[in-house]
Amino acid sequence: MIKEKNKKERDEKEEAKSAAEQNGNNISADIEKEVEKTKLQIENLEKEKDALRDQLLRKAAEFENYKRRTETEQTNLLKYSSESIIAKLLPIIDDLERSLKHMDDAKDLDSIKNGVKMIYDKFMRILDAQGVKKIEAAGKPFDVDFHEALMQQKSDGVEPHTVLEEVESGYIYKDRVIRHAKVIVSEESSDENTND
Repeated sequence: MIKEKNKKERDEKEEAKSAAEQNGNNISADIEKEVEKTKLQIENLEKEKDALRDQLLRKAAEFENYKRRTETEQTNLLKYSSESIIAKLLPIIDDLERSLKHMDDAKDLDSIKNGVKMIYDKFMRILDAQGVKKIEAAGKPFDVDFHEALMQQKSDGVEPHTVLEEVESGYIYKDRVIRHAKVIVSEESSDENTND
């Protein structure tokens, strides 16, 4: 009976050992599967990281190219911004050159005046088309935003601070004064000063 008991214990130990080995083999297999799965995930993440890094570098290079191209375009825009107005002014230069060539041959002063007037009108139309307007000053009340007083002059029958004469024309470009009109302004008469 002791032999049987020992045999039974031995068999149980071997079964437990066998079960433990099998369990260990299963755990070992599970761990190996997890390790393989983790390695595959790491590999995929490495590929994704490399793809994202490549994409980032490409976007950075594209942005640098865009920035450089935009700076070049802005520089050229500023550099050649006057090109269109200059091209529109060239025909006026041509007209003036033709007038100068024929001035010696001209026998009629009126034809010279008319030619110069036509060139002036053409020039003013070009400026007007570009947004340049002449400031009308004569007879208007003096306004420091548009006029620059060169002197004051007494004038009977004219309101004080009225523009009597325009010495040099002023101009507005779109909504900005680019040159104030230089004017002579009427001053208050001494009678008005004493009434105050």
